[in-house]
Amino acid sequence: MPDAPAPPPDLPGPSRLRPALPSPVQPVEDERFARYGVTLLLKRDDLIHPDLSGNKWRKLAPNLAAAAGRPVLTFGGAYSNHLRATAAAGRLLGFRTIGVVRGDELAHRPLNPSLARCAADGMRLHFVDRRTYRAKADPAVLAELRNIHGECEVVPEGGSNALAARGCAALGRELRGVADVAAVACGTGGTLAGLAAGLAPGQRALGVPVLRGGFLGDAVRELQQEAFGGPAGHWWLDERFHFGGYARTTPALHAFAQDFEDRHGLPVERLYVAKMLHALTVLAGESAFPAGSTVAAVITGRPEPGAGGQPSASSR
Repeated sequence: MPDAPAPPPDLPGPSRLRPALPSPVQPVEDERFARYGVTLLLKRDDLIHPDLSGNKWRKLAPNLAAAAGRPVLTFGGAYSNHLRATAAAGRLLGFRTIGVVRGDELAHRPLNPSLARCAADGMRLHFVDRRTYRAKADPAVLAELRNIHGECEVVPEGGSNALAARGCAALGRELRGVADVAAVACGTGGTLAGLAAGLAPGQRALGVPVLRGGFLGDAVRELQQEAFGGPAGHWWLDERFHFGGYARTTPALHAFAQDFEDRHGLPVERLYVAKMLHALTVLAGESAFPAGSTVAAVITGRPEPGAGGQPSASSR
C-alpha cells in the first residue's frame, strides 16, 4: 500500500467555520458485539459542524476552497444531504449555489423539507428529468447548465471527486491505531476511497452501499486512481444492506435505529447511518470480525426532519 497522502493545505474559506476536528471517538457497550469479543467505537463525524457535518464537511471543504468564492453548481436527489450541506455552506460563506435536482416532476409539487431547507439557504433549484440527470457529466449538459446559470464551479453528485477523496483521507489518518476495521455508509464512494487511503497498513475499511446496482466498487477504484494515482489501502464492500435502494427504508430498519438510539443515546440518521450500523450487527453475528477486534463506525450525519424519518418507498 502506498503511503497515505499528506494532509491538504489550509482551507482559509471553509476553515472560517471552525470545524471541530478531529472528531471524537466514543466507545459503546453493546452486547451484540461484546458477545463475539468485538469492541464497537463510534467515530462522531456528525459533530464536526452543525450545518456541514460528517463526510459532507470532509468532501466539501476542499472543493469549496478550490472554488474560491465562485458560484457552485452541484447535483442531488430530493433528499440529498449533499445539496443541503452545499446550500448551508453558501449561506455561511456568502457564495451562490445552484442545485440540479433529479426529477422534473418535483418542480410542480410543494418542496419537501429537505429541498425547502436548500431554498431557504439561498440555493437556486433546477429540476431536470431523469434522462438528463443520468447524463449530468456530459459536456453538452454541463454547457447548457452554465448557459442558464453562468460560469460556476461544478461539484459532482455527492461531492465525490479527487479533491473529496483526498479530504476524506484525513478521516483514515484520525483512525490510525484506533480500530482494526473502519466502516462507513456509501453513496458515491468518495468517503470510502479516502478513508481507506488514510488508514495505516493492517487496518481495513468497510463500505456499506445504500444504493442497489453493484457499481460502487468501480467508482471507488476510479476515485482512488484520480486522487492517489492507484489503489490505496485495504477496503471491501458489503452490498446486502441497502434495504431496497437509496431513500428506501423499512419498518424493521426504523425499529433497529430506534433501538440503537434507546441503547446509546445517539440520534440515528436512517438513510445512511442506520444501514451501516445494522450491517455491523449482522456481520458481528456472522463472525466476520475476529474475537478481539475493534470496529469503528463512522457516523457521517445526523437525522434531518422530513429526510427519511419515516419508512419510505421513494427511489433514488
